[in-house]
Amino acid sequence: MEIFKYMETYDYEQLLFCQDKESGLKAIIAIHDTTIGPALGGTRMWTYDTEASAIEDALRLAKGMTYKNAAAGLNLGGGKTVIIGDPRKDKNEEMFRAFGRFIQGLNGRYITAEDVGTTVEDMDIIYQETDYVTGVSPAFGSSGNPSPVTAYGVYRGMKAAAKEAFGTDSLEGKVIAVQGVGNVAYNLCRHLHEEGAKLIVTDINKEAVQRVVEQFGAKAVDPSEIYSVDCDIYAPCALGATINDETIPHLKAKVIAGAANNQLKETRHGDLIHELGIVYAPDYVINAGGVINVADELIGYNRERALKKVEGIYDNIASVFEISKRDGIPTYLAADRLAEERIETLRRSRSQFLQNGQHILSRRQSR
Repeated sequence: MEIFKYMETYDYEQLLFCQDKESGLKAIIAIHDTTIGPALGGTRMWTYDTEASAIEDALRLAKGMTYKNAAAGLNLGGGKTVIIGDPRKDKNEEMFRAFGRFIQGLNGRYITAEDVGTTVEDMDIIYQETDYVTGVSPAFGSSGNPSPVTAYGVYRGMKAAAKEAFGTDSLEGKVIAVQGVGNVAYNLCRHLHEEGAKLIVTDINKEAVQRVVEQFGAKAVDPSEIYSVDCDIYAPCALGATINDETIPHLKAKVIAGAANNQLKETRHGDLIHELGIVYAPDYVINAGGVINVADELIGYNRERALKKVEGIYDNIASVFEISKRDGIPTYLAADRLAEERIETLRRSRSQFLQNGQHILSRRQSR
């Protein structure tokens, strides 16, 4: 992998390799863009096959966080960390303390949080070495479990998508097929049930399905059937890549809006559903409630203020649809454009500010 060529192509700022022999830490921190503010992105621990695949994952995820944070209206850039190792057996306290010291050494350029393979307890250890970490235990001023807030954001974004497709954002009476009923989707189902939506759900976890059936009157179907059910809205809330060549021909929904990451298997599938007239709420815009929530910790967490910001996902999704219509492009591209336009506007503003400052300094020096 030609790292500098890759970084130049996609305009990355920094790539750091962090190792601690005693603890076995092997971490890669990727900082993509800090135009809007310091980079925020979680720490993932995974058993990568090669160091090259770990580097590629860190870079890809960091760029994704730049777009996610920008589209969410946060004054934060994008970054990500991957730690090479098995989260089930390779963790130890000194590993995360050493990692915390590396973060502290960046002096605020990068702020971390939990991700796949890491936990609140891991963040608490990192917190002993640096202030630049979010998602710690509530005892340290954290927001706690992010799932309910993520779900609320998806609910708000789904209402915006419904308005685009049906002319009203009311979900009462709408049939919504929810794929996966884990922590986020459970809370999403609660919001939908309270508004009077009719739920069709599936999950490989039968107990999770039964809970939603009993509490919210949902109808359960086999995982393979969820794509073809008669519904108004399809909400992918489990694995990614469920919008693909095999599933698209079976979809009867007018709207796709859910909590899962990387819902499109390939970008061309975003083009295909656009051509079919399906309203798609891009995943990293609609599921940004969690990052909006933890970002509020950076100014002293206030749940009411955080939820107010999460409500804004409705407007963010609406803006994506406006750009899509304005530029005649699919919504997945419109989401990227929303983020890119905000970054470019702030980049120009910063450049103008620096030019004005230099001009004033030059005038003073010439006197």
